[in-house]
Amino acid sequence: MPAAGIPLERLWLRSLRSVDLSLHTVLDPLRLVASLPQAVALLLRSRPRVIFTTGGYVAIPVLLAAALLRIPTLMWEGNRLAGRSVRFTARLASALAVTFAETCNQLPGDCYVTGTPIRSFEGLSRDQARAALGLEPQLPCLLVFGGSQAVRRLNDAVADALPDLVVGASIVHVCGDAGLEDARRNRASLPTALQGRYQPHAFLDADMARALIAADLIVGRAGSSTLAEASALGTPIVVVPYPHASGHQVANARLLADAGAALVVADEDFDADALRRAAALASDASALQPMRAAARQLGRPGSAAALAAILLALAERRALPSSRSIEELSRADA
Repeated sequence: MPAAGIPLERLWLRSLRSVDLSLHTVLDPLRLVASLPQAVALLLRSRPRVIFTTGGYVAIPVLLAAALLRIPTLMWEGNRLAGRSVRFTARLASALAVTFAETCNQLPGDCYVTGTPIRSFEGLSRDQARAALGLEPQLPCLLVFGGSQAVRRLNDAVADALPDLVVGASIVHVCGDAGLEDARRNRASLPTALQGRYQPHAFLDADMARALIAADLIVGRAGSSTLAEASALGTPIVVVPYPHASGHQVANARLLADAGAALVVADEDFDADALRRAAALASDASALQPMRAAARQLGRPGSAAALAAILLALAERRALPSSRSIEELSRADA
């Protein structure tokens, strides 16, 4: 964040996820208590008009401090299953927003269904994106990325299946820093004529929007942002939920699968054969079309605008927007 020019100030508390008995078992509650006056001091110094929080553990002292100082807050939960800290602190928030409608049933009071805010795709077209990435226009494109959680499972599957994948598809593979050297060796081992069909990247950064638009099929984890972007673009996805996130990703993925917008493969079952089947699906227009339609039905490309409308109303001490207006904003094409 500082490298992007965004000021960052850390509180003293650390993650409250520790399960093993250790010195932190004693220190973590003390850090949490000490972080409350620290949060009060930070808010007194910066004087925010409104606070936006995603409700992680760091939100606990911030929301308590905001309540003491009468600063309005908007809490947003992106997972289908609300996290523990979100459930614990939801009553302190001035307004609640969620990605999935059923999450509202887990939280106290009224809440808005806004979806997950996503990056802008304004001004990008499929043809332009493919040209910018150097993809062969006649081939289907498979985008494989693991997000921040356990990318090695996907990297190993790509390595094992790569010679078969590039026969009929272009592969854009976001493999992380740790996987880049191996990925480049795998590309060099391909026939020279096929090497251009495999594009490994540690990260895509600004080009991620192009890769998402260019893709016929996405293979990735079930983070809220990944699923939101796939849905907003109407892109089918093969989801490999990260199994160690308190079931959040499994629950997230199941909603898309039940709607027909995604196929779910358990982490332990995802291998080269599963990736080969995904590549075959990317070439099957008759199978992809209903998945695209289902994804669009779920998509909320205007989620960021919907959240902004709530935040501005809170900041200006105006009446909050109606649920219907937020629904319309979130569904609108950004």
